[in-house]
Amino acid sequence: MDYQLEIKQIVDYPRCRMYREFIRRIMEDRNIRTNGSSYLFYFVILCSYVNFRSSYRRLDGITYLVEPGQWICTAAELSEWFRTRFQHQAISILDTLKKQHYITYSKLGRGNLIKFSIIGWKTSNTALEYNYPCLKDVGFFFFPIAAAHELISLGKASEMDIVLDLWLHTIYQDSQVQGSDKGPVVYFRNGTGNPLTNFSDLALRWGVSKSTVSRIFNKLEKLDYLSLISFPGRHGSVIYLNNYLSTMFQVSDVMIDKEEVSMAFNIPLHIPAASLEADTSPIRDEQICVPNEENSVSKPHMRAMVRKVAKVLATQGIPCCECSRTIYKLYPLSDCMEGNYRYSLRVICPDGREGYHFELCLSPVRTDDEMAGRKFTGGQRGKNQFMGGHVNA
Repeated sequence: MDYQLEIKQIVDYPRCRMYREFIRRIMEDRNIRTNGSSYLFYFVILCSYVNFRSSYRRLDGITYLVEPGQWICTAAELSEWFRTRFQHQAISILDTLKKQHYITYSKLGRGNLIKFSIIGWKTSNTALEYNYPCLKDVGFFFFPIAAAHELISLGKASEMDIVLDLWLHTIYQDSQVQGSDKGPVVYFRNGTGNPLTNFSDLALRWGVSKSTVSRIFNKLEKLDYLSLISFPGRHGSVIYLNNYLSTMFQVSDVMIDKEEVSMAFNIPLHIPAASLEADTSPIRDEQICVPNEENSVSKPHMRAMVRKVAKVLATQGIPCCECSRTIYKLYPLSDCMEGNYRYSLRVICPDGREGYHFELCLSPVRTDDEMAGRKFTGGQRGKNQFMGGHVNA
């Protein structure tokens, strides 16, 4: 027998915008490496410098007209932005971006000056759409998500590419993205609204190994760029960005509550029948109180489900679920309605005080064989079929 337990929550994508101040800050952070063969970081830098409105720039006694989507700089400045040792390396990066149809550029003054233009700049950044004063080192610009996907796929991502990829895919207060009401969560837009991801997928996305992903995340956590919340088993991790709200919205950043997040995400937990026979959980049957009345969910499976919930909560740092004297009480909240069941789960401390309170909602999920049998034989759904669960704190 197999059941599924889900811990779920709900929250509009903010517009994909990047603040120049943030780009300047990470450009100056020498703790983050830029060595890699992806070009996301370089293209974002160029976008952060270009004009929103026509202006003039005077260099070496000559005044140049710089139109929207353009900028002019020295080759030395470009090399400094890109952190290249030689100027010809910075020019090589421009050649690659030009080949990929992201920019055009020309050399002026025997190659000492570079004038570049962002292709499609007016499509993403039209000055008439808003009146925000976008000066050279302040304000924001809009960056297309499609460009991020393409550039991050060109080669091995650097640490700086990864930071920007995470930043571009951060969501806050979106009703369609789970966990974004708790804080700015990284969601790679897979159509599910679930930001859970794993190191294998991230390694494939960034062209690095899983161990490299782990090392970079540990480094970024220490540098206070992100908070990583990992869930047990193969369910994956949730990534929250620190200092996102203060940069994007000029409001105070929120503290990520690990316990609250752990009780809010959609995390499927399967309970196969074999696990009942080889259950190594330290929680004894005497600690779990389940309803006595007859139910489609058998007592052994209900106890196994309670153990699964306790394991998740213990992993997320809730001390009650690590105590051998904690009592778990399960009460029915409603009768079966179209195969759905609702239960109240109370976590009771040894002194009799209620520590936590949850609601479990179970609903049947039929297998392919059962669906085929129902379709061709008209069979009725029996007891002890696959179940789905939903937990609210």
